[in-house]
Amino acid sequence: MPTSSPTPRRQRLRDVVPGIHLGVWPPGPKNSLTDVPDVLVSTLEIEDKARGVHTGVTTILPRHNWYESGCYAGIFRFNGAGDLTGSHFIEETGKVGSPIVLTNSLGVGAAYQGILEYCVEHHGNPDMGLGYFTVPVVGETFDGHLNNLAAFAVQPSHVAEGIKQASSDPVPEGNKGGGTGMICLGHKGGTGSSSRVVAGAGAAGAGKEATNYTVAALVQANFGSLRNLTIAGVPYGRIVAAERAAAEKPAVTADKAKEERDGSILIILATDAPLHPRQCERLAKRATVGLSRVGGYGQNPSGDIFLAFSTANHVPVQKFGKKADDDKADTNKDTPIDPFKPLVHGVDVVNDESINGLFEAAADATEEAIYNALCMAETLTGFQGHTIEALDLEKLKAVMDKHMVK
Repeated sequence: MPTSSPTPRRQRLRDVVPGIHLGVWPPGPKNSLTDVPDVLVSTLEIEDKARGVHTGVTTILPRHNWYESGCYAGIFRFNGAGDLTGSHFIEETGKVGSPIVLTNSLGVGAAYQGILEYCVEHHGNPDMGLGYFTVPVVGETFDGHLNNLAAFAVQPSHVAEGIKQASSDPVPEGNKGGGTGMICLGHKGGTGSSSRVVAGAGAAGAGKEATNYTVAALVQANFGSLRNLTIAGVPYGRIVAAERAAAEKPAVTADKAKEERDGSILIILATDAPLHPRQCERLAKRATVGLSRVGGYGQNPSGDIFLAFSTANHVPVQKFGKKADDDKADTNKDTPIDPFKPLVHGVDVVNDESINGLFEAAADATEEAIYNALCMAETLTGFQGHTIEALDLEKLKAVMDKHMVK
């Protein structure tokens, strides 16, 4: 009997096309969001073929003690046909003190509850339920073409497990985590990540040695049409479409219903460069540059929402402590802060005139993270028999070897 050929091994773009030019800044050792020190990530897949379930949860911990020490953060909305809970609080305070969870559109409520349940169980105050104030950060993209959203498969327990399993390992990519059922630029999409290292100049006038800073991106890619797919400047989608037309072969892509509706993308940027909230917002905006290079236009039904945070400064998280005269230990560990007496909290920040390298790194890491999501994703037959093909890596290498600038 004939045997089926093995499925080609999925590889990241740099491995598929050696020597490809993807910006001026080098990647970190893992080329992943977890290159930023103390950032932890986990992915959890939820699949039940009998019910048409193909979805998941991606969990990002800005630092290991996120419940004690927040991070300065900023957000940018390129197009708002989507949701990111906690965005108002981030805009109000300029900080994030919560896990960042990415999932499907109907999993937001369960993910929100899962964060709070974890907080109550592990960091709660017996007298108040919750020992500190947090607004859960949960983002979503729509995976209803490949996943049965009506099954409400995401449960709070999945999020709690994701928080427990988060690690500094390279981010799993492709059909992983919240990206399990996503589609991108006419191919199977999903989760992708990349990083860049930018040489710093040290602290002006402080005698500190120069420090290298990492900027990294994690994407949940679920957007775009094949005709717009561009890879490192090569119009790959148009080239492939033209070849298929000449051979009178139909395009292998999502069906007509999916092609008529652009999807969404969530982009999370992390850095250990000392940025204040406004600078984090500016960094988040630069993700748009990377998105546009690949073929993202921020179309009307697309939810393109970006969040950037910096781990450099430790920002106090609001605690619900005991009264100062209570003889029991209070949850602030130190003397409770009087909210009516301004207290100075020192921070370091990057000089705005020296920030361009970080901006470039944010754009380049975003671009490559999307490529990695496409290259690592695998063909999936999902809800109601819908099949979305993975990007053909052999075809990709042949096209890039022929057309890219060397």
